[in-house]
Amino acid sequence: MPAEGSQFAYNYDFGDYWQHVLVVEKTLPPQEGIQYPVCLAGARACPPEDVGGISGYENFLQALKDPDHPEHQEFLDWIGGTFDPEEFDVDQINQKLRSIR
Repeated sequence: MPAEGSQFAYNYDFGDYWQHVLVVEKTLPPQEGIQYPVCLAGARACPPEDVGGISGYENFLQALKDPDHPEHQEFLDWIGGTFDPEEFDVDQINQKLRSIR
């Protein structure tokens, strides 16, 4: 088990180079009846797949905020109508984790 304070990094999508650094903030003893891994908390939505890396995501967010942006409607159509970059649903994350075990 990694020690508290340890860090590890991984790259997601080598083309767009999303680099993630995870920090182990606290370890707890396993609880009976819990299937692991489990997400306890988090913040913000992940960028949409194939948004074009960091600069593409920044452009995407700007376009969504500005109805006069030339790509506003195109991005809304592409994402399916809505996107809230502040949304985080821990239950949805845990449902996804359970599906990949």
